[in-house]
Amino acid sequence: MLEPCVNQAAGLQSLALQQVPRLIAVTSHGQQQGELPLLWGLCTSWVSMGLSVMVLDGHTTETPYNHGLAQLLANPLDRQMEEDNPGSWSVLPASEGLTSLSERGFLASSVGELFNAYAVVLVYADAERMTQLLRGCALAPLLVVPPAQNAAISAYRALKHLLLNGQLRPTVANIVPDSNTMMPMPPSTPAQNVMDCAASHLGYRVKPLTITASARADRSQDDINRLAMQLLESAVPLQRQPIERVH
Repeated sequence: MLEPCVNQAAGLQSLALQQVPRLIAVTSHGQQQGELPLLWGLCTSWVSMGLSVMVLDGHTTETPYNHGLAQLLANPLDRQMEEDNPGSWSVLPASEGLTSLSERGFLASSVGELFNAYAVVLVYADAERMTQLLRGCALAPLLVVPPAQNAAISAYRALKHLLLNGQLRPTVANIVPDSNTMMPMPPSTPAQNVMDCAASHLGYRVKPLTITASARADRSQDDINRLAMQLLESAVPLQRQPIERVH
């Protein structure tokens, strides 16, 4: 049953390796305990396809003892990010660097060339930073809605900010518990609340992708693999020119 997925992954891998790095974004909204497991699962999926991944972590600040994106932007000739292993996965502190990029735009010439040894460049940052970086871009940032009831408010606020201030139409991942866990399901899930609010107040229809949080790693990973391939297919190539903006 997995053979078609393997073939599709091989095609995506070949595509990514032949072209420039591809940009993917994950928007945080104060629910990192629900976001990070999916983010790491996505990275694991891409690495299993043989794709190298660079995560630019907008929640970690660069320091003189922990260099990151800011140092690379200041010294672009000092490129130490080359990787011989095509299936590698790295995380780089990027808070100050993303702030600098947000002031002048997320230019492919300033970022793509720094990470041209990687197939995937993933930006992980909050909604405000994401809109500053990618406003009007064709990219659909991933917005994760975990099952915690307080996630609905923060997820909706992030979605509203992306949509109205950034003209960005996010991909929503709905994390649901495995039905076999025997946990009682609430009458209204956080994802359903987000869908209802978006439809009522924004006139925007959310079509979330379901990711099962299961004790069985294989079941969860199947959902994550499908999401990973979808995000890779819709990623924006980091070419030697500014990301195309929608006017």
